[in-house]
Amino acid sequence: MKKLSALIAIVVTCMAFVTITNKFNEGENPEFIYPSKQRTGNAAIGYTYLTTGDYLKSGIPYSLFFMGAGKDTNNFLNRTGNNKNLAHDFTAVKAPNGELIVAPNCLQCHAQVFDGKLIVGLGNSLTDYTINRQGTALFAEKFLKTLSGENAKKYEAAKNFITAIKAIAPSLVTTTKGVNLADALAALLVSHRDPQTLEWSDKNLLDLPTEIIPTDVPAWWLLKKKNAMFYNGFGRGDFGRFLMASNLLTVTDTAEAKEVDSHFNDVLAFINSIQPPKFPKAINVAMASEGKSIFMATCKKCHGTYGEDGSYPNLLIPESIIKTDSALYTSNYSNPQFVNWFNQSWFTSGDHPAKLVPYRGYIAPPLDGIWVTAPYLHNGSVPNLEAVLNSKKRPKYWQRNFTQPSYNYDIPGYNYETKDVPGNNEVYNTTQKGFSNEGHYFGDKLSDAQRRSVIEYLKTL
Repeated sequence: MKKLSALIAIVVTCMAFVTITNKFNEGENPEFIYPSKQRTGNAAIGYTYLTTGDYLKSGIPYSLFFMGAGKDTNNFLNRTGNNKNLAHDFTAVKAPNGELIVAPNCLQCHAQVFDGKLIVGLGNSLTDYTINRQGTALFAEKFLKTLSGENAKKYEAAKNFITAIKAIAPSLVTTTKGVNLADALAALLVSHRDPQTLEWSDKNLLDLPTEIIPTDVPAWWLLKKKNAMFYNGFGRGDFGRFLMASNLLTVTDTAEAKEVDSHFNDVLAFINSIQPPKFPKAINVAMASEGKSIFMATCKKCHGTYGEDGSYPNLLIPESIIKTDSALYTSNYSNPQFVNWFNQSWFTSGDHPAKLVPYRGYIAPPLDGIWVTAPYLHNGSVPNLEAVLNSKKRPKYWQRNFTQPSYNYDIPGYNYETKDVPGNNEVYNTTQKGFSNEGHYFGDKLSDAQRRSVIEYLKTL
């Protein structure tokens, strides 16, 4: 019966796909992403490992970290012991030599404080990559090298972390706050590692482009619906292998990578358990109902349906249809070194391999919790949902407050100011390469009243 049910599900999915593709012009059809087998695990164990685990085994010595950063008294994660006074995006762990160190964790990118509460799984849209942190690494290295005796172990515990930061920091700088540089970080890290042994090389082994292509961080709770990872859908196979790739920052060899990888089936189980936060304000029920009807007629073929009988089509949308900034997916073709490295690396080995499959376009994502995930589009170029549905409302230059972020619940998105000129590093400049706010014009054909109704419906997802 299980095999028969699975067969029926595949047939229904394929029929839906055929129906969808027939609505587009010949030669411009979306591509269905077939699912890959995923490991299963224990969500509670995964959460503990995610927030307290040693998937990075090198970092700044515990005492030195507090000298620079001070104590964080929020304790959003309710952690105890050595983690009690650390910010949620850092973890205290024992290095292999027994020294207590502080290392960044996955919540650097995959959690955000929103209206005074930490939302684990929400992509962090407040990060600041406009600073070159190489100087900090050099200072820490110089100080730690002066230590002697038993304290000399502190440098040994920090060496891998400092070495990596010194190498990648100068190339990991953007002009604008709020955008994420995960793609650039991954490429920089693999450029210093042997694909088979994962051992570090001080020499850069790959010729990498100097351009910085920004992304917005997708919400983790969407992953359970998706058959491929990343905006262009090129993360295929075992998702855990991609999730544990942050270990490349400090990993020593494949033996360490294998040990870390053994925990990420549980981490994936936790991620799959995350539910989007519910919209906290009143919703106009009549308007939302009307918006649902418009959504079902206009948006469901790409973004799916919602509720108990909801379904998600898992479609890659070609550039000729979506028309959003092409720099992210184009980089995979114009600079294929990273893709080739990964597809010949340790990550493709074993009984749960992963691989990268480039595509000239982007996934049409699920929209669960979309009200809280501003800014929008894959590069965070659009400040609110109204502008997503009306391209004429998209500002060329816009600025939000990063110190005291202010959110608009009526039309979900950050409150912002339109600027006449590019300005400082808090101004989003859509004229930069990779920062364009063009594309996704599907809402332009709607009236203002229809768009408001759709937005009201989106608050319910």
